[in-house]
Amino acid sequence: MIPKQTSCGCACNTAPKLIFSCSGAADVGALADQVARKLNREGADKMFCLAGIGGRVSGIMKSTEAAASILAIDGCALDCTKKSLEEAGFKQFNHLRLADLGFEKGKTEVDAESIAEVTRKAKTYL
Repeated sequence: MIPKQTSCGCACNTAPKLIFSCSGAADVGALADQVARKLNREGADKMFCLAGIGGRVSGIMKSTEAAASILAIDGCALDCTKKSLEEAGFKQFNHLRLADLGFEKGKTEVDAESIAEVTRKAKTYL
């Protein structure tokens, strides 16, 4: 008889870590979006749909409720990502605001260097 496995050492039973980001029209929104996509590609966490939170899409809400952790990335001080999550009832999450890192709306290059810089910082929030 094979003993019943009570835990999975490969972490296959762990809840996902989710990333929500601003994807606004401004350059800092584009930067936040690109950072979330890079983290997703690297497998650090899973980028998830902020519009689904705003629309209260049941599957997205349930997945978010079950998340091991949540990272909200905002480009500017309007904090649209943070406020969207809070309005949907989510209070426990890490919040990274690119404006706090010195990135200015209308004055930010969305290039490999800025994406790498913010990605390094975002990893400290995971």
